[in-house]
Amino acid sequence: MNVAIVKYNAGNIYSVVNALRRMGIEPLLSDDAEQLKKADRVLFPGQGEARGAMEYLKARRLDEVIRDLKQPVFGICVGQQLLCKHSEEGDVDCIGIFDAEVKRFQPKNHEDKVPCMGWQNLSNLKSPLMEGLGENPYVYFVHSYYVPVCEETIATADYILPYSASMHKDNFYTCQFHPEKSGKVGEQILKNFLELNCKL
Repeated sequence: MNVAIVKYNAGNIYSVVNALRRMGIEPLLSDDAEQLKKADRVLFPGQGEARGAMEYLKARRLDEVIRDLKQPVFGICVGQQLLCKHSEEGDVDCIGIFDAEVKRFQPKNHEDKVPCMGWQNLSNLKSPLMEGLGENPYVYFVHSYYVPVCEETIATADYILPYSASMHKDNFYTCQFHPEKSGKVGEQILKNFLELNCKL
């Protein structure tokens, strides 16, 4: 299987590369439009700041390339947020697959820390992406911004308030957490993504 990872100015890409290698997949890291279009699967991971990431993507027209992809696409962490309509982080318009606004966590109590860091369980699971995870599986999060629960939410987490831990629309799938850092649960999610053509 030909698996591509979108290459742009976002951290954490190599942890996703290593996770795929552990599964026997040698991914292609690319910012070339034709290579991304030809891939069987495209992953769009990242850590970092939304405005800087969108400026980089738009300067190379990668936002248009990603928007037009027809194969399964998987946005991870900031990748999920960038696939939304707008982000409060830098007050920037994003790629716009999901008609959702990315919000910053607002602490309600002294013990509410931002960023949210650590293991949380998922609930309200739906979609083939979430198959075989067991009940209330735990995954690893690091983020200061979140996507509110919406029509496209396929898993929720709760930190200060319930929010979208994972989303799905058409051929686009996302997760706010890091599957590559989430042990066997994260590996199963990556496996599910790679096998989506068998389940659609």
